[in-house]
Amino acid sequence: MGVGFIVGLLGIVILGHAAYSTIQYRGLLKIMEEEFSGPPFTVVIELILGLVLCMWAALTVPGNFLSIHPHSDENRVVALPANLDFMIFNHRGKVFSSQAGLKLNH
Repeated sequence: MGVGFIVGLLGIVILGHAAYSTIQYRGLLKIMEEEFSGPPFTVVIELILGLVLCMWAALTVPGNFLSIHPHSDENRVVALPANLDFMIFNHRGKVFSSQAGLKLNH
């Protein structure tokens, strides 16, 4: 567990606390028979802080960004296997077409 992961967990805990505080505040307003106009300022600050921490963790935990140059071999995600003998291009479509009375042209 790195620092980014712990910061992300802290951001989630802060967002959860802000949600709980808002629910508790609304319950208090119902008891006092007042109308809910918005969350308190401290809850808004908690939401912003939790959002910033979660976004920072989301950008740092997965790793470094890679370049997207098309000719770079080190960043190539899709690569063919070294042994092409095991690549199969046949599929079950031949069986279904022969049952229906249709023949495939080879």
